[in-house]
Amino acid sequence: MATPSAFAVIDIGSTKTVTVVGDTSDTGLLRVLGVGTIRSEGIEKGQVSHIAKAVEAIQASVEQAERMSGTRIVSASVGISGTHLASLNNRGIVAIPDPSQPITADDVQRVIDAARMVSLKSNRQMLHALPRYFVVDGQDRVADPVGMHGQRLDVEMHIVTCGVNPLQNAIKCVEEAGLQVDSVIANPVAIADVLIRPEEISEGVVVVDIGGGTTDIAVFLDGALIHTSSLPVGGANITRDVVVGLRCPQDVAEEVKLAHAHALPAEGATEATISLDAFGYEKERSVSHRLLGEIVQARVEEILSMVMAEVKRAGQVDLISAGLVITGGTAELEGITELAERLSGLPVRVGRIEEVYGLTDDVSAPAYAAALGLLRWASKDQAMATGPVSLRMPPTAGLGDLIRRIGRLGRVFLPQ
Repeated sequence: MATPSAFAVIDIGSTKTVTVVGDTSDTGLLRVLGVGTIRSEGIEKGQVSHIAKAVEAIQASVEQAERMSGTRIVSASVGISGTHLASLNNRGIVAIPDPSQPITADDVQRVIDAARMVSLKSNRQMLHALPRYFVVDGQDRVADPVGMHGQRLDVEMHIVTCGVNPLQNAIKCVEEAGLQVDSVIANPVAIADVLIRPEEISEGVVVVDIGGGTTDIAVFLDGALIHTSSLPVGGANITRDVVVGLRCPQDVAEEVKLAHAHALPAEGATEATISLDAFGYEKERSVSHRLLGEIVQARVEEILSMVMAEVKRAGQVDLISAGLVITGGTAELEGITELAERLSGLPVRVGRIEEVYGLTDDVSAPAYAAALGLLRWASKDQAMATGPVSLRMPPTAGLGDLIRRIGRLGRVFLPQ
């Protein structure tokens, strides 16, 4: 990138592809320099379904962000989602060679390496390995064991894995677009970094990002991430239900959903009617506001029920005192927090982006939480520090690959 301190991230979503360019201030605040948002093509349920269309969307998004920021993007961190994401918790144990000497950073690295030694299927790859806490001679919940004395050191590790093929397809699309992939980050992990507060993490909280094609979930308990997953449902499912229920085109259904839908029609819907363009010989049709709300409520209840079932898989639901933090485009739906509180029995709030400045008007909506989470993650370089995944694609010794590499280098010298 032409500006040395700037970095870029690409959120390849099911409904939109977002590129964000940013940097950090001396105080650690994120500054947004440029944003490019393009309607996604070739992405279904968070995974690549058509490489050429996905590449076009990425290129268009990158070009928008370049024009707005005045920089040339040659590399970026990439966020991925989809049901191929999974997680597990594993413990590593090592002996301290000389108990008379304090535990060193090398000892910590050894126990982390031990915890990362998990057996995965050939079609799975480790994406993140995040230490939850350490144990020194039975002393639990140690945040940093360096400098302490002990004979045995344990670590509880949260490991996020992904499918090899979805990962490679995402990387290939970005490289075909002329960029180098710095790192790949799981969206559920990144989103929490800009949404939840320290007291929520310590008391237990669930981050729910209801995107277009997927719903990403991250469960925190006792100050650490304990469960990560992604469901194959999202706002697009709500829109399709409106299409079927009101017999209207999809773009009309999306517009009506955003402008008039209420997740609790019994309380928020009115007796008024809504005029919309519909299928059939009648170009315009009037539908009940309450009918729209009932259609939306049914699907939102299903999504939230699936979320709570996933949270229960993580265990200890009763300990999640801070409740749910909902984000994503669907978080702006009227009445969703009230409905979520009734279904979950937990406190619920909509996640708002904090500690970001610059072109924040372009990314202030909950729909951009994933992109800003990726930006925060990339700024701290956590993905490269904790993610052991190799981002190299299988060898492709072809002319096309050589041309793409030369093209990436050429972007550095293009005039701004």
